[in-house]
Amino acid sequence: MAALAAEALRAVLRRVQAAAERSGRRAEEVRVVAVGKTKPVSLIRDLYDAGHRFFGENYVQEFIQKAPQLPDDIKWHFIGHLQSNKVKSLLGTVPNLQMVEGVDNEKIASHLDRIIASLGRKPLQVFVQVNTSGEGCKYDTIKLKLVLKHFAKSGVQPSDCTALAKHIKLSCPNLIFSGLMTIGRPDYNSTPENFLTLSRCKNEVCQVLGMPEKQCELSMGMSEDFEQAIEMGSTNVRIGTTIFGPREYPKKEKS
Repeated sequence: MAALAAEALRAVLRRVQAAAERSGRRAEEVRVVAVGKTKPVSLIRDLYDAGHRFFGENYVQEFIQKAPQLPDDIKWHFIGHLQSNKVKSLLGTVPNLQMVEGVDNEKIASHLDRIIASLGRKPLQVFVQVNTSGEGCKYDTIKLKLVLKHFAKSGVQPSDCTALAKHIKLSCPNLIFSGLMTIGRPDYNSTPENFLTLSRCKNEVCQVLGMPEKQCELSMGMSEDFEQAIEMGSTNVRIGTTIFGPREYPKKEKS
């Protein structure tokens, strides 16, 4: 399993390099976050030993169990909607948390800011999560329903992302606004509309904040569409199943 994951990571990095070159950039300009949701600590450690340092998790409880068992030079990303009542445990347990992807309202931004100050942590990088997919579509499989339930309702509307970015930049001194992120369509059909929407949001945010575009990252692209995302300007891709294999969700017992 470990050897397969390491080889899968190397294959992903080769594909990232090729996609980056097609976009006129170097591979070093694209960050690959290996998302180990439901995977054992041992498998993450194997990829760490192979030289990778960027890892992500989606669920706070799983995150705070795993992170203390792994080296402290890992650059951790929390990905998705973060509940206010779990902020303190996450920040207190994972001192090497580098990024929250993403902040989706002013309340959670301000709460993160206060908790960071109370813990004496250095400022934390954040991406604003933008809902580029909309709602109203139907999904037939259990997997897609799970994805939709966890992610699709999170994220500010594109028309509101500038106001949230401005709030973070001007009113949250313990947060570093670093860019925008989107989960994309829950059916992973690799259509470009989500990426185009996020790119337009970036242009608007940079204009309003007077921020150089190179300082505003785009986190978009996962296992099914990361190459297209890179070609359309993504600087941060989140790869799970292509590296680690299918998720291993616990089976529910029959009542």
